[in-house]
Amino acid sequence: MAYRPDEDYDYLFKVVLIGDSGVGKSNLLSRFTKNEFSLETKSTIGVEFATRSIKVDDKIVKAQIWDTAGQERYRAITSAYYRGAVGALLVYDVSRHITFDNVERWLKELRDHTEASIVVMLVGNKADLRHLRAVSVEEAKAFAERERTFFMETSALEALNVESCFAEVLSQVYHVASKKTLDGGDDSVAVPKGQSITLDSLDDAPAVKSTGCCSS
Repeated sequence: MAYRPDEDYDYLFKVVLIGDSGVGKSNLLSRFTKNEFSLETKSTIGVEFATRSIKVDDKIVKAQIWDTAGQERYRAITSAYYRGAVGALLVYDVSRHITFDNVERWLKELRDHTEASIVVMLVGNKADLRHLRAVSVEEAKAFAERERTFFMETSALEALNVESCFAEVLSQVYHVASKKTLDGGDDSVAVPKGQSITLDSLDDAPAVKSTGCCSS
């Protein structure tokens, strides 16, 4: 991996993490931005965000990734949270079917507050809990195909597909942005510094990850 100054980027994209409380959104964020995982992560209160830059084609794409609590009592921040988002990870816990049942409501809320061109990745997190699986790959894949979202299963604990998941979203957002003009000026002001990393390739980030995610 090659490094370059964090201020040196070609595109700045806001990506939001949504889903029920306890599905692992904060650990997905920390795994991607800092390569860290904590078993003692507490529920997020309010909003947190971190940044990381990757290379897509020959451009440096900087992601400003927002993470908020899934509890209903924090829903008042909805409008500000979604404003300007061009990508989203819709996360559920593969071991708790209720979190998957609520995905449809989260997706509706997301689409009610964002542009139609937003790139959405359905993420089945905690794939390491193989013995507790409650949501099959086939069920999730069928939902993703019906709603025209991307889909991957991840494990923040094992760092499984976390890199590929974020990279695929950013790659797809970049390709959307390269086809039209996006007004991202406001988002580029006073962005905290994050880890800036260049990926060698995005070829290993398939749009739909439906096999091989839980076999090892």
